[in-house]
Amino acid sequence: MKRFFLLYRNAFGGLSKPAWMMSVVMLINRSGSMVTPFLGVYMTETLGYGLREAGIVLSIYGLGSVCGSLLGGWLTDKIGHFKVQLISLVLGGSLYFVLVNLERFGYLAAGIFVLSLVNDMLRPANSASIASYAKPENVTRAFSLNRMAINLGFSIGPALGGLLAAISFRWLFIADGVTCIAAGFFFFLYFRNKQGHHPRHLPKDTTAHPPVLPAYKDYTFLLFVGFCCCFAIIFFQLFSTLPLYYRQVYVLPESRIGVLMGINGMVVFLLEMITVYLLGDKVRKDVLVTVGVLILGFSFVLLNLVQHISVLYLAMLLLSIAEICAMPFMATITVERSNDRNRGAYMGLYTIAYSAAHVVAPFLGTSIVAAYGFATLWWAMGGFAVVSAVGLYLVVRQMERQRHQQQMAATAAQALTTG
Repeated sequence: MKRFFLLYRNAFGGLSKPAWMMSVVMLINRSGSMVTPFLGVYMTETLGYGLREAGIVLSIYGLGSVCGSLLGGWLTDKIGHFKVQLISLVLGGSLYFVLVNLERFGYLAAGIFVLSLVNDMLRPANSASIASYAKPENVTRAFSLNRMAINLGFSIGPALGGLLAAISFRWLFIADGVTCIAAGFFFFLYFRNKQGHHPRHLPKDTTAHPPVLPAYKDYTFLLFVGFCCCFAIIFFQLFSTLPLYYRQVYVLPESRIGVLMGINGMVVFLLEMITVYLLGDKVRKDVLVTVGVLILGFSFVLLNLVQHISVLYLAMLLLSIAEICAMPFMATITVERSNDRNRGAYMGLYTIAYSAAHVVAPFLGTSIVAAYGFATLWWAMGGFAVVSAVGLYLVVRQMERQRHQQQMAATAAQALTTG
């Protein structure tokens, strides 16, 4: 037991105080993550819409997320990550109080679009700030700490949301809004005197910071973003079709669905930092990411192989392990590909992979379910995972090779200069 606690202490050691405080902000924010996991159930059971309409609105949420990621990345490089995060948290939280009163399909869809746009401005700015506050030697662990806070909040949010939904779905919107605004105030109080209020513009001709290829012209990275999107399409069935599967096939109540969804956050909270600490410097990123994607695919295929309520918990455990293996290292790969002048653009493109998946995943998932059933969807996700895993393995390996070559060239150039 003593060795176990020592392992935990080492995994969390050496992280900067701002990195810890940023994680507290995300914990407060994500503890209110109640609307998105239950949006499909809310539309079908409270508002009386069908699966197709629910899928369209969930896809519109993803479209707003794409626009928000683009806007957030651009604004981060223009005005700094502090202002972008503050605007996103406070304004986004306020919008939940508007959204709760929108029931007509057109108004609801428009409200969801604006809400997701404002909320997802946070993601590239948050990623850029983590890279800025983290020490160079533990960037991956800083991202994992932030994700740990997000997942702890996500384990609290859906579980509490399931209880509140049993009373009234209205409370989900209120709780989400309050926690977003609370996170915004906490963020302002701590970070108002820190860096990030203004973007960093480095001289283009300095030898210490040579220019890099613009993010939108980095075609290898764009290919990486495309395969990350494929991974996210599979992963986001967690938020769109899985709750519907639990409800329609196993007839679970909202509280039980919330507990199942909360398992994902709790597993990631307990295991990700240790996993990154133990494997981050010992196993290649291309291997870890590939294994994660394959496990993700199997977690959905397993739902077809065994028909018992216990398999729902095992599948959620596997999905959580897949997330641990893949996501923190995808973020690190993106940081290593960028520099201080274009990190907002790179993180914006990376988060667009997940935003675009928010568009495709619910519409694709609900369409397949409506036409062919859940079993076909789970087989399709398993096959798609194999294709995505192969693609990510090849692309990440190429990116790591290019980074190694650039480091060798920079070392050689420095040796010639000093010589």
